[in-house]
Amino acid sequence: MTADAATALRIHGGRIDVAEKGYPDAPRPWIDLSTGINPIAYPIPPLPPSWFARLPLTSEIDDLCAAAAGAYGLPDGAAMLPVPGSEIAIRLAPRVLVAPGAIACVGILAPTYGSHAAAWRAAGAEVQELSALPDLQAPLDAVVLVNPNNPDGRLIAQDALAAFAERWSAAGKRLVVDEAFGDLAPEASLLRGGPLRRGVVVLRSLGKFFGLAGLRLGFVAMNADEAQRWRDLLGDWAASGPACAIATMALRDRDWIEAARSRLAEDRRRLDATLAAAELRPCGGTDLFGLYESADESDLVDRFARAGILIRGFAHSPRLYRFGLPGDDAGWQRLAQTCARLEN
Repeated sequence: MTADAATALRIHGGRIDVAEKGYPDAPRPWIDLSTGINPIAYPIPPLPPSWFARLPLTSEIDDLCAAAAGAYGLPDGAAMLPVPGSEIAIRLAPRVLVAPGAIACVGILAPTYGSHAAAWRAAGAEVQELSALPDLQAPLDAVVLVNPNNPDGRLIAQDALAAFAERWSAAGKRLVVDEAFGDLAPEASLLRGGPLRRGVVVLRSLGKFFGLAGLRLGFVAMNADEAQRWRDLLGDWAASGPACAIATMALRDRDWIEAARSRLAEDRRRLDATLAAAELRPCGGTDLFGLYESADESDLVDRFARAGILIRGFAHSPRLYRFGLPGDDAGWQRLAQTCARLEN
């Protein structure tokens, strides 16, 4: 494997194509454990061709947003808008929240998903890494946090975060809360609490919990008085017709949602037990992924890749690895076999 490929596998998860080129002799099919995406996706019904042949109607987009509000919660006086993947909302947030030409200083609770810092730096902001929520006196214009956090699963309780959001926004400062994995901790979501103050933005992702990352659909919620700027940037069709239809069904399928939560919790426990054979110690995560510390600094991305298993490593923490969940018995068996070989 080339040095460029090794670096690429530590920037984002899901890069099976890069792994295949770097490890042409690895067993097939590849098992992708490098993401936090549900490996057993919401079942998509047959789609009428007409959904692909026209633009989504305003009523369909409104119905989608109502379904999201019903599933996630939405405080009075707040607005919910679809986005073509929460990654787009991450990239747009600095441009919405900071006046053009203004130089902002943003604090980001770290370590966390790297696109947040990249987006703010691209917008010309100074980025500071934080280990905890800052005091009001901190020289920051905005704070960004992921709740539950990726990759360590750090969770800030709703009451504590809501109190901070109220104080922070009252001081005229901005707050972005990325709840991409919020389906696994609904009780912590700001969308189930009091009103969203001006300057507070909440991001949601359909792709993680529902296993529909390729649908490229997420949501952004904010005080309704601040929604027009988002609408202006997103345009009239931020979600495709098929995405609207599929997501509306998924968000309203309460039986599937509850069954998925139960299965994921059980599979996460199985993941901890399986990786214990390779002396990997759990040190965080959610029910969609675990963060583990290895006993030494051997390159486990390389060693698992040789078995056709892609995991997520971190250049800044060579002993930490993130593992997602296998989606079938064959995947669990190969993972267990690989762990057993590592132990030996």
